[in-house]
Amino acid sequence: MSKMKDIPAVSWRPTVSGNHYAVSTGHALASLAAMRILDQGGNAIDAGVTAAMALAVLQPDIVSFAGVAPTLIYIKEENRVISLAGLGCWPAATDVERLRMEGGAHVPAGILRQILPAAPATHIQALRRYGSISFEQAVTAAYELAREGFCMYPTLYQSLDLRRDLIARYPENAAIFQPGGVTPPIGTRLRQENLAKTIGRMIEAERGTPGNREAKLQAVHDCFYRGGIARDIADFHAKHGGFMTAEDLAGFNVPVEDSIACNYGDYEIHSCDTWCQGIVLLEALKILENADLTAIGHNTPQYLHLLAEALNLAFADREAFIGDPGFVNVPTRHLLGADHAARQFARIDPACTEGRMYEPLEIPGFQAYRADCLAPSEGAVRPSLDTIYACVADKYGNAYSATLSDTMYDTPMIDGMGLLVSSRGSQSRLDPAHPASVRPGKRPRLTPTPALALRDGHIAMAWGTPGGDVQCQAMLQVFLNAMTFGMDIQAAIEAPRVATFNFPDSFAPHTYLPGRLCVENRIEPDTVRRLREFGYDVEMWSAIAWRSGAVCAIVRNPSTGLLHAGADPRRPAYALAW
Repeated sequence: MSKMKDIPAVSWRPTVSGNHYAVSTGHALASLAAMRILDQGGNAIDAGVTAAMALAVLQPDIVSFAGVAPTLIYIKEENRVISLAGLGCWPAATDVERLRMEGGAHVPAGILRQILPAAPATHIQALRRYGSISFEQAVTAAYELAREGFCMYPTLYQSLDLRRDLIARYPENAAIFQPGGVTPPIGTRLRQENLAKTIGRMIEAERGTPGNREAKLQAVHDCFYRGGIARDIADFHAKHGGFMTAEDLAGFNVPVEDSIACNYGDYEIHSCDTWCQGIVLLEALKILENADLTAIGHNTPQYLHLLAEALNLAFADREAFIGDPGFVNVPTRHLLGADHAARQFARIDPACTEGRMYEPLEIPGFQAYRADCLAPSEGAVRPSLDTIYACVADKYGNAYSATLSDTMYDTPMIDGMGLLVSSRGSQSRLDPAHPASVRPGKRPRLTPTPALALRDGHIAMAWGTPGGDVQCQAMLQVFLNAMTFGMDIQAAIEAPRVATFNFPDSFAPHTYLPGRLCVENRIEPDTVRRLREFGYDVEMWSAIAWRSGAVCAIVRNPSTGLLHAGADPRRPAYALAW
């Protein structure tokens, strides 16, 4: 009998592949919930919305049912990418002077940083326009997980226990996540019964409305934004001195927009508009298009240097120009043009890093923001407020890509509702000249940023990650690993990464660490030594650092049509396919 040969492992987990559909999300139960919908005949959008709402229950430390949900959808029949702008705005009564009085230079923690909740409207809009199932079908997994509970897992326990003092400030948060002043132990059942009751009100609104599917979905929207739930949110704000009113909620709808996009080789890369930071990923790709990356070699010192400097240039443009396009004149087309990318690439010194944030290039007709004083910070990189991600691709050629978010330890949940209203006001600035400044009706500049890539009229890749300012950086590296260096998607996700912090952090207090480059310790020691010689302030991270992101991705093989999915072992993400 012949002896079986050992095949070297290229990743800790296998890439999963399917003929019909694939799912990758931040938690196994959310991926399974999406697969249940696909098995019942739902499409990628139905399954994606199901996973997104389940994640708000399964990862309540970093996702809220009433948080943010920037979403990209590819409809194969139209060969079109649609962006659902799942981000709320500052309430009409927002008082910037009060924010300064209570927060000093930064938006304060607590109820005053809450903006209008966009996730419910986003999910309902996605189902209404591009899905096929009812709201009840889509939300059942989330409802069951909230009512019946799920097993407390290590990552969630560690997150809740680390922030137990912050959580204890708010009665509803503490009652659910610190009962009796104790973090529920690993392996116990975590229930969110008040959230289940809130979801149940939305289900009953749909059940009790006569007429067609459109009317029923509208009833669910109205229940949340114009009915009893909205009144409860507005009453809570009135009681605790918040800005949000019933009128704010009643007037809220999620815009359906075109994505922004750039070409990179044969690929067309899509992001949401400049109310989020996705343009950083696109611009960095355009800058790197000027280099022969395969000749330089994967994760060599020169490759990582080019990567870091391309990102530093794109982040400098984020600081100078990027904000809500409804309020800020953003030079989007210019920033994504080949000429700007070539000028930016020419600024990179092949022998050393800039070591500080780049000055923006002049763009005729546009005003760049320049801080009067950009004070460097010290110490290790601070963990950011966090996020989660979900993607689905179906047998019809459609794809769903969404980055869900909102943390529950920096703002109060609504009493009796188990519901956190989006606290992403934390990403706005109190400097009125800044492109991400606070103004009534304006959206903060959001870090969550899903992506889609197309090639030859087909979905090529859907991907995203948590990680605050790390998101575009991890997404860039995984895309290049897969599409430029030909790694299978799981290996592309698991490959060691770096992250730069040579710019003001998106979250208050907006720390700035000139020349800082964080490096996972699987990068070769000689490479780390060379990066220090380039002038980087190197901070070493662990082998699979959770702070370097948790990328979930689906790739379509153009030759076979097979869908390949991967999920990051840096956190409890999970991929499935059939």
